[in-house]
Amino acid sequence: MLKNYLHKKQQKLLEQQTDFYTSTGLHVFFKDPVENVDVEKVISKVERSIPEHLLSEIEMIIFGWFDEFEERSINAFYDGGTLYISNIQDDFIDLYDDIIHEVSHSLEEPHGYFLYGDKKIENEFLRKRKYVHDILWKMNYKIPLSVFMDPEYNEELDMFLYKKIGYEKLSTIVAGVFITPYAITSLREYFATGFTEFYLHPDEHSFLQKVSPELYKKLFLLQNPEELDN
Repeated sequence: MLKNYLHKKQQKLLEQQTDFYTSTGLHVFFKDPVENVDVEKVISKVERSIPEHLLSEIEMIIFGWFDEFEERSINAFYDGGTLYISNIQDDFIDLYDDIIHEVSHSLEEPHGYFLYGDKKIENEFLRKRKYVHDILWKMNYKIPLSVFMDPEYNEELDMFLYKKIGYEKLSTIVAGVFITPYAITSLREYFATGFTEFYLHPDEHSFLQKVSPELYKKLFLLQNPEELDN
């Protein structure tokens, strides 16, 4: 009976949330209904906040639940011009955060050389990784330095940080070094968390600028490409 009730509730929500196109031509599709959040308002804020040239890779946003979420312990991902976003969201900010984070991943292919070619962000990231490694080593978490000095994603390291140490303890360790514990996961996530912070708090960049100065410079130039000529 409860299952039937929930199914009917979902169907009603889905009927209320019809697919639509935004003014910039972005196609929004509902595979499953999103509760508690006005999706149109969130996407409107995203389009107002992020410069149009940084949204050019996004053609579609699909809301729903996908197998990849459970397989990879995530709630959103970008693939081939489409953002796949979980329909289970806490509130407006939660959804806004998820969309901005995935927009950042859409930029890595077209802007990869600008972001990573000179190694400035990578070197900044690895210096921080080395610092955290040394602290963890003293705390008797004996992880080989070579693992920490690889900027690519390592699932074993990710799960170790997330489950063995825990983000609550890790937050204290990385305070003032990384924007969030998740930023330590890989170079790509270091960029993505910085990008998210840049647009979540557009009027207060001092913390990001202080913690990740090289990353901040890249984000500023990415937003203002005309500054490259100055």
